[in-house]
Amino acid sequence: MGKNGAERADHRETELMLKGYGLTTAEIYYRMPDFRHVLNSYIWQEYDLAPDYPRLFGFIEFWQERIEGPLHSVRFTHRKLIGPGEWRNVVGEFRLH
Repeated sequence: MGKNGAERADHRETELMLKGYGLTTAEIYYRMPDFRHVLNSYIWQEYDLAPDYPRLFGFIEFWQERIEGPLHSVRFTHRKLIGPGEWRNVVGEFRLH
């Protein structure tokens, strides 16, 4: 990805955080389709809105409808990185000891 693509991704992430989104990370355990006694794991990460987590639950629904490996369990964590009152645009900053 070029510099402009990276800048657009950073800009999108900042906009999401300012709208109240936080980083949600899910560890998904599922059974192998041909070997049901074998568990495998998959890590999913996306910006999502607590407490409803529409993107996470949308992904889980997608998995159940389209992926052959049946779900065993899902563990997730959510971290709100910044809020609208915590962000400020700083052009320069000096610190004196």
